[in-house]
Amino acid sequence: MKLFIRHGRVLVLIAALSACAPTINIRGQQPDPEALAAIEPGETSRRQVEQALGSPSTEGVFRENVWYYMSERTETFAFLAPELLERKIVAIVFDDGGVVEDIFTYTENDRREVELVSRVTPTAGNELSLIQQLFGNVGRFSDAQ
Repeated sequence: MKLFIRHGRVLVLIAALSACAPTINIRGQQPDPEALAAIEPGETSRRQVEQALGSPSTEGVFRENVWYYMSERTETFAFLAPELLERKIVAIVFDDGGVVEDIFTYTENDRREVELVSRVTPTAGNELSLIQQLFGNVGRFSDAQ
C-alpha cells in the first residue's frame, strides 16, 4: 500500500509539472521558406505566387499591388500573459503587369512606434445630467397635441 501511495505522489507531481509546460501558439500564415525562395522578382507571376504560398493574409490598402503574409509565434506559460517569440511579415510587391517586382521581409525589429492623438471632438447640443435626461420631457406635451 505504501508503495502505491509513493508512486501515486510521483505521478501527481509529474502531472503537475507537465501541466506547467509552455504552450506555443502560431497565428497567421507563415510561408514555406523553400517556396518563398523559389519566387524570383521579374519572373514569377501573381498566379504562381498564389499557387506556391496560398492567398495572402491581406492586400495593400495604400498600394494595391502588394500582398502581405503575416505570422506570429507566442509562448504562454500557465496563466501568464503570452510572450512574443517571433513576428514576421512578408510583403510581395507586383508591377502593373502582375509580375513580382520585389520581396520584403519585416520582423519585430522593423516596427515603428505610432504616437496616438488624444484629442476629443466636441459634440453639438447641451450636456444634461442623468436627472435632466430622465425628467426632461415631463410637462412638455399636452392633451391638445
